[in-house]
Amino acid sequence: QVQVVESGGGSVQAGGSLRLSCAISGYSYSTYCMGWFRQAPGKEREGVAAIDSDGSTSYADSVKGRFTITNDNAKNTLYLQMNSLAPEDTAMYYCAASEAKACGPGNWYMTWKYDYWGQGTRVAVSS
Repeated sequence: QVQVVESGGGSVQAGGSLRLSCAISGYSYSTYCMGWFRQAPGKEREGVAAIDSDGSTSYADSVKGRFTITNDNAKNTLYLQMNSLAPEDTAMYYCAASEAKACGPGNWYMTWKYDYWGQGTRVAVSS
């Protein structure tokens, strides 16, 4: 059974940084696609970043240059380093893992692509 558990959320001022972590157990790391999503109040869940087993990464335009997704296979942990945070980054952040062998540039940000989801970790950025 795959379990996904996020941590690292919190409250920061604009311009600050946070690093989110996602521990994934019971998941095959031979080939994979994993991602981070976020959902602000009253808005749809949106893709933030994704990474697959060949090291390819994808980012939403709104976070390019500020956020970095990495994966530590040895620790079965996915990370999202978030720098230069802004109030519009305030949201619940979710980690997700897919049974697909690769993320793909055309649909990595689609929620239907992912099979396993965590409960989320909240990020609040004040101005």
